Amino acid sequence: MDPTTPQEACFEAGIKFGTLYHQFAGTPVSPASSDSLARAMEEAIENQPFCEAVTVDIREEALAEELAEQSADYTELTGRFMEVEIVIDYEDTHVVAAMEMEGDYPRMRVERVETA
Repeated sequence: MDPTTPQEACFEAGIKFGTLYHQFAGTPVSPASSDSLARAMEEAIENQPFCEAVTVDIREEALAEELAEQSADYTELTGRFMEVEIVIDYEDTHVVAAMEMEGDYPRMRVERVETA
């Protein structure tokens, strides 16, 4: 069975999420660097084929709570500090995928698939 165009578009979204998460997880982050890190993540992933847009929101409130309980001025970036949306445009298919915490796990899911 050959994959359909929507299936291929969803696969592309998964590749982008895998790259984003595993490339940047563990990056040192602080409230002062969170905006520039989020922009760098967006721009890096948007370089990939079929990626129309990436939005990264580093949850500064959660970051501040984490830092209040430790002596360092930074922590490691993990899924619990991020909300991400990726938009894929593949042939005649538009996919919107998102990542947010589901309990203690950063869940990546397809939100919408639209075909022309």
